[in-house]
Amino acid sequence: MKKVIVILAILVVAGLVFAQNQSKAKKQPENAQKTAIQQNEGGKKMPKKLVAYFSASGTTARVAKELAEDAKADIYEIRPEMLYTSNDLDWRNKSSRSSVEMADKKSRPKLADKNAKIADYDVIFIGFPIWWYVAPHIINTFLESYDFTGKKVVLFATSGGSGFGNTVKELQPSAPKANIIEGKLLNGRIDKAELAKWAEKF
Repeated sequence: MKKVIVILAILVVAGLVFAQNQSKAKKQPENAQKTAIQQNEGGKKMPKKLVAYFSASGTTARVAKELAEDAKADIYEIRPEMLYTSNDLDWRNKSSRSSVEMADKKSRPKLADKNAKIADYDVIFIGFPIWWYVAPHIINTFLESYDFTGKKVVLFATSGGSGFGNTVKELQPSAPKANIIEGKLLNGRIDKAELAKWAEKF
């Protein structure tokens, strides 16, 4: 009888040990995955990236989605409270909405929401079409709506022909404690490998 009790006790202990090992085995891949996400091959913490973009006609949206995919970043659309119509975007008309906004440096178009979780990210790529050689003033609104202290802000843009011009100079006062970097003009055909390599620099 004693032998039977001893054998049963051994089996119970063995069962408990087996169950604990199985539990650890299940958690290990999850922990390993988290470690892989947080660190690169050199053991350094990888920066968490966000692609935020404003697109009036859809061109910048296409580029932003490509960048987010290649950079393995989250994505957020900067939306105006009132959408722009084709008439609003007529740069030849001095009375059009975009012309009036860009003529006034203090203009700050309202945002549809303020849901971007900027605090969660280390690097924020901000994309927009070039208007009058600078970023649309809604980008100033966006920068002024959050705390970008210590954040690396990398600009990218689409353009019909003009470059960044004074964009960094015009945007810096809206996020004085951010490191704003003039990035790339992403026009025409995009080379995915080249774009991913560029995004890895930040």
